[in-house]
Amino acid sequence: MRLAALADSFARPGRGPLIAAFVAFLAAMPGLFTLPSTDRDESRFAEASAQMLESGDFTMIMFQDEPRFKKPIGIYWLQALSVKAFSGASRRAIFAYRIPSLAGAMLAAAAAAWGAEAFLAPWAAALAGVLLATTTVLGVEANIATTDGALCGVVTLSMAALGRLYLTARGGPAAGWRTSLLFWLGLGASILLKGPIGPMVAGLTIVTLCVWDRRAAWLKSLGWSWGLILLAGIVLPWALAITVATDGGFWGMSVGGDLAPKLFGGQEGHGAPPGYFAVLSVVLLFPAILLAPAALADGWKGRDHPAMRFALAWLVPSWIVFELVPTKLPHYTLPTYGAIAWLAAAALSGSIGPRARWIGLGLCAIGAAAMAGFALFAAGAFGDATSWVFAVLAAALYLGAAAVGGRLLLRGRAVSAAAGACALALVGHSVVVGALAPSLKPLWLSQRLADALTRAGLNPRQGLIPGPVTIAGYGEPSAVLALGTTTELGWPADAAKALAQGRPAVVEAAEQASFQSALKQSGVQPRVAGVVQGLDYSTGQHQILTLYAPAGAPPRPAP
Repeated sequence: MRLAALADSFARPGRGPLIAAFVAFLAAMPGLFTLPSTDRDESRFAEASAQMLESGDFTMIMFQDEPRFKKPIGIYWLQALSVKAFSGASRRAIFAYRIPSLAGAMLAAAAAAWGAEAFLAPWAAALAGVLLATTTVLGVEANIATTDGALCGVVTLSMAALGRLYLTARGGPAAGWRTSLLFWLGLGASILLKGPIGPMVAGLTIVTLCVWDRRAAWLKSLGWSWGLILLAGIVLPWALAITVATDGGFWGMSVGGDLAPKLFGGQEGHGAPPGYFAVLSVVLLFPAILLAPAALADGWKGRDHPAMRFALAWLVPSWIVFELVPTKLPHYTLPTYGAIAWLAAAALSGSIGPRARWIGLGLCAIGAAAMAGFALFAAGAFGDATSWVFAVLAAALYLGAAAVGGRLLLRGRAVSAAAGACALALVGHSVVVGALAPSLKPLWLSQRLADALTRAGLNPRQGLIPGPVTIAGYGEPSAVLALGTTTELGWPADAAKALAQGRPAVVEAAEQASFQSALKQSGVQPRVAGVVQGLDYSTGQHQILTLYAPAGAPPRPAP
């Protein structure tokens, strides 16, 4: 426990959340600027946020001319605010749209540490936040401009506040109205980000605790009288505005077209049987999976302790619901990971038995092997010599995290095991998202397409040729984000019409025959300005995109 003593002197009360947030920042930063915009959700979110800034309408959510009524407004407001502060809608710089996700990951790590300070030593509380910050799934979500990084942040904050209020009623540190305020603020923000997820996690936790304890007097400390008013003040203004603006259409599409299909079927091919998240956790929880067996075993053994009981009530009911819902995506269980971090950090404060050590080592080794294998496969399938260097380095770091963590854990040095595994895994993740993934050129078709159009002087954003670009046969949202809102995703005849009007066009190989036929009918004779090839990973199809310049277009950009 020498490392624990050293950490305790550094992670004094109040410092743990800052340490955890800083680690989350380090985990996400490498990919923030280097990782190209991904398809399809990230680019849809970012483009809709850009259109809010372009139009000045911060009520409606649009992707080009189509309403995007799947998620509430929260993430779009956050992204628009971030872009306004750090970039600009016209630049389409993806890093600015990702900052809310990064901030959400930092908030989640800080909140996990803050909540754990109510029942753990400062070093253990800080380590709870670090364990959450370095998990694979949070590191990924912090690097993409979708809802889930930010959602994890506000849900973890809300649950940490709820946990402190529960512990206060059972002899823990005092928690006053400010803690209650954080609970309601986090809950309201979660509704604006992703509707019912935050209330579901909090509600299931409260119900479980009331049934388990057979008493509910502690709930009075939540401040229901003013808390519900605050919650309504956060949620209702936009809810009423979007209801009026869409004549109620938002709710029909959001609930009937998005939420209900997920509850009753595997939406968009993302169905999986119960147990999916448990199996996938060896990767998603990595490297904290090393301590998961000890966390669950010690948590159940110490379930009479209020903190352990709260963590179990936070984790188990919501996890069961996520396992039972037919539609499954890897990030769905992320709002429960704060509870796992609490249980794991608590296990570090005690003695971990040999069985839990060996099982943890085995799970961590499987997770490391899976991550290493993925990195090597990606380099082999889509990379070049440079990609192989990054892949080998990442694989060595992942396997090293399991080896170092497992060896130290077996020797009874659990704190050192957790710290070593987290440090190596963090660097491994940084190599993957910051270096390996960007080097896989065939996967980033839209970015390469935009670059090729720019080199040819055919990107309307250069001001050298009228727009918009018309694309036939390739319709990924990242292309719209890269080339601008007015980009036309059309048919071969639309591409021929664009060229006749003096605008550039892009045609995928499968549409070439129809395109050539349309050209003959129009009498247009365009010039081939380039070819871009790669994999559209959203469809699994190899794409060959030919760039066409209209007759009379300059062969290269003006100096």
